[in-house]
Amino acid sequence: MKMIVAAFFCGLPYISPHPLRHEREIDVKQTECPCGSGLELAACCGQWHNGLAAGVYAPTPEALMRSRYSAYVLGLIDYLVATWHGSTAPGDLELQPVKWLSLEVRHAESSGDVGVVEFVARYKVNGRAERMHELSRFVREQGRWYYIDGQVPQES
Repeated sequence: MKMIVAAFFCGLPYISPHPLRHEREIDVKQTECPCGSGLELAACCGQWHNGLAAGVYAPTPEALMRSRYSAYVLGLIDYLVATWHGSTAPGDLELQPVKWLSLEVRHAESSGDVGVVEFVARYKVNGRAERMHELSRFVREQGRWYYIDGQVPQES
């Protein structure tokens, strides 16, 4: 059974300027990282995308969240599935048309083997600007962080 999900952005559609990719390696040379760090992809999220098969994992919940956002932008379905905790992962993942515009990390913390990241992602659907504000939960198992789920925080 195939689920249509927009992974850590529960239910949002997706569009990538790049074709969807299932391979592990991506070209990261002189490309700015989509997560908004200002670093080249190779020095930022690309190292986690390409290192997954070799056991090189994002070291913090924030790094994992940023790398997952970048994976959405780049269409890296395998990475998204591999970094989603088995207890909440959707199984097969199919992404729908969204144009991701930017990521703002508002807060990130971890204590022991649990972590939370609050972020706002801006995107366009059918030319209409939208934003997603989420509190994402993460867990570390055997030294590796996984995305659990996300909730929309109460706006004050």
